[in-house]
Amino acid sequence: MMTQAYRASILYCLDEPARVGAAAYRYHEEGLLWVENGRVRQVGDYAQLAPTLPTSVEIIDYSGYLLTPGFIDTHVHYPQLPMIASYGAQLLDWLETYTFPTELGFAEYDYALQIAEAFLDELLRNGTTSALVFATVHPASVEAFFTAAQARKLRMIAGKVLMDRHAPAGLCEEPETAYHTSQDLIQRWHGQARLAYAVTPRFAPSCSPELLDVAGSLLQADSSLYLHTHLAESTAEVRWVAELFPGAQHYLDVYERAGLLGARSVLAHGIHLCEGACQQLSRTSSVLAHCPSSNLFLGSGLFPMRRYQEQGIRISLGTDVGAGTSFSMLKTQGDAYRVQQLQGELLEPMQAFYLATLGGARALALEQQLGSLQPGQEADFILLDPQATPLLAQRYAQSQSIADTLFMLNLLGDDRVIAATYILGELAWKRAVTC
Repeated sequence: MMTQAYRASILYCLDEPARVGAAAYRYHEEGLLWVENGRVRQVGDYAQLAPTLPTSVEIIDYSGYLLTPGFIDTHVHYPQLPMIASYGAQLLDWLETYTFPTELGFAEYDYALQIAEAFLDELLRNGTTSALVFATVHPASVEAFFTAAQARKLRMIAGKVLMDRHAPAGLCEEPETAYHTSQDLIQRWHGQARLAYAVTPRFAPSCSPELLDVAGSLLQADSSLYLHTHLAESTAEVRWVAELFPGAQHYLDVYERAGLLGARSVLAHGIHLCEGACQQLSRTSSVLAHCPSSNLFLGSGLFPMRRYQEQGIRISLGTDVGAGTSFSMLKTQGDAYRVQQLQGELLEPMQAFYLATLGGARALALEQQLGSLQPGQEADFILLDPQATPLLAQRYAQSQSIADTLFMLNLLGDDRVIAATYILGELAWKRAVTC
């Protein structure tokens, strides 16, 4: 029986801070996390818990570090790793100029596997332990991603992209072919180890009504599948959807008519939504994945978080690499703060932390397994070093509270803050120590 304990400052959420305030989180300044067989056995104050441990349990001392659940990225494109930080263009031009040419290469399994491995290593280096991931239209891109994720024992959700129009021929397929290919991938990978499958129409403009119906049929056949797509990212996109689907009441109605909305549906962006779409999102319990770094980079617009929260819409966070410019969920939280500031609103540090951990788990219906550090949960956790750089160390010396420390990390931190990443209680990545 594999059992260890970790001494550190420990922070995790039990609920949403914006809804219940300080009762939503637990902070143990001198804490102890006991892990047994890949799951949390117990968590609490060091002084109280340490004397109760069996003498056989090794205590690993991470004093001075902050231990939290691993981050959960609810919208990211692994095939776009090679094109991250490409200059210029807004959404629709970005797709034509960079995304589609890059994704054509993923028909080749060995190349897809190479990028998938580099992508997953980058996630771990940034403290992200689970993600909802776009592949490409090619089955090989899904096979490669799940193979690499399974080898690392990661909890990942992904699916092949569905497109049959407005893209290069090498990225399009007939609806019937898409249905059978998706079925084969679902049967092979969905529910294997810690993996799950997401039906993944790229976005409404790239899908005919027939292909969207295929996506709906796949979801109807298995209620445990996820739906992952894009929604109302730019105003030009919204206008295009209105032209392509004149019978729909609004953009989101296109997805509703195809049976794509529900509690396991995650729609990235959702910046430009009418009142009817907001009501539809709330009624169906669908999730908006807020991707602030990408929205700022492409000039797509400002996500109206307060408006959506007031309407009961579920929200999570995504990096949206490669339009997003960093794998770091710390930087993503910092960008989310900036987006709200530009609208005269505030995003509290603890709420941002919730969105990146338990909020992400709830968005993916995984809150029983992930996102907190409750007994019985899978022990995916990270160690944050609040003194990882000279500037951080100087600022940390002035920190007045755990919320202040979080805010500091979000605004000044990056991958250097991640000291170690653990998957199922096993060390998966550790920062090299340099002199």
